[in-house]
Amino acid sequence: MDVVLAKVKRVRKKSVFKLVSDCTLFAAVDVDPSACVPYNPDHNLDEESWFKISQFSSQPYCVDILREGFDSKSYDDLTKDKFTDISYVCAVQGEDFYFQKVTPSLFLRRKTLVFGEVAEVEKDRVRLVVNLQPDAVYIKAKDVLIFKSLATISSIFPGIDELYKEATQEELERFLAEPFIELANEFGAEKVSKPNRKRVALAMETLAALPAQDKEAMLAYIDGYCGDQLRFDKGAGKFEISSDNELKLLIYGIEQRFYTTQFGQEKRLANSVQALG
Repeated sequence: MDVVLAKVKRVRKKSVFKLVSDCTLFAAVDVDPSACVPYNPDHNLDEESWFKISQFSSQPYCVDILREGFDSKSYDDLTKDKFTDISYVCAVQGEDFYFQKVTPSLFLRRKTLVFGEVAEVEKDRVRLVVNLQPDAVYIKAKDVLIFKSLATISSIFPGIDELYKEATQEELERFLAEPFIELANEFGAEKVSKPNRKRVALAMETLAALPAQDKEAMLAYIDGYCGDQLRFDKGAGKFEISSDNELKLLIYGIEQRFYTTQFGQEKRLANSVQALG
């Protein structure tokens, strides 16, 4: 039997309640997890795509609803006085769990005309808007969570925002001190934008995994694509970085975002990348 649960704010013990029984809240999301994109904060999803986190039940930010064997009889009914304290709803549909974040803007209290057998006017009834698509779906058989926006679901799964990692001030300064970077025009860590802080964190992981013998080839690769936009001292093996945009180009080079089309030999920048196999 499908059931809708609600997580309530400001309740320390047993904060999840039964909201509606025998109800299918969302249209089924028919997605093949193998076609979803492993979460990457610098990836821009196509409209029909979803991010995924595999082995979700073993992650520290997985909620108890998903870890425990589900039994609807274990949950008390939500009382009327707690309706406006709902922080998210979880629709258990078959074996899967559909989540929607609830914000104050989703609560409506308006006079409305309701059309059934006859037209009726309803006053002062609080309504909670259900979105056409859930914010996240936990596919139990695959132990996979799929979602569109990490920021949207971060309040549902506390701690999941650790996946959206930004470089710390110390990490930024360490990255900008790399031997292939020469800062100019008083550019420094304090002038690095929030998006680039995220990219630096990813670039540091890439550099750490890059064999030493490949780093020289990396510099030549970046110079080959960015020679008109980044000043490169070949003798010193250093790129001059004097702005946040130049830093972004350098990071894109470290991540090998530049490529040349096989047909037409057009140089391009990949807005997002996804590993194939």
